[in-house]
Amino acid sequence: MKQTISCEWKGEMAFESRLGNHTVRMDADAESGGSDSGVRPKPLLLTALAGCSGMDVAAMLSKMRQPLSFFNMQVDAETSEEHPKTYTRIELVYQFKKSDGLDESKVEKAVKLSQEKYCGVSAMLKEASDLSFRIEYLD
Repeated sequence: MKQTISCEWKGEMAFESRLGNHTVRMDADAESGGSDSGVRPKPLLLTALAGCSGMDVAAMLSKMRQPLSFFNMQVDAETSEEHPKTYTRIELVYQFKKSDGLDESKVEKAVKLSQEKYCGVSAMLKEASDLSFRIEYLD
């Protein structure tokens, strides 16, 4: 399957990309020549990782009939010192509420299936960086 996007320059360091019916604006901060009118491209990649895996996990937990009232993801990443500054380490943290009474083995299964089989963003990033994950249950 082929996918094509268009990314239009909007002046200075700003670009806008149309993705279906949505527009994503990217820009740099003033220090880098932009006006901070949009997100930075590399953190957007981390957002794509969280969204891709999060959608997998939410769908699987729903199919497993798990009572989900809270699901948050945090992505911590470290970049290289030299250019090109790439992500060298990425940790994906899946956060759930203890009070939901989730079956932890089902949560673990859903997360592992996402990371090992379904999430294409994870698969691509694993080729370029050390990608790890963990699950937290919050009070």
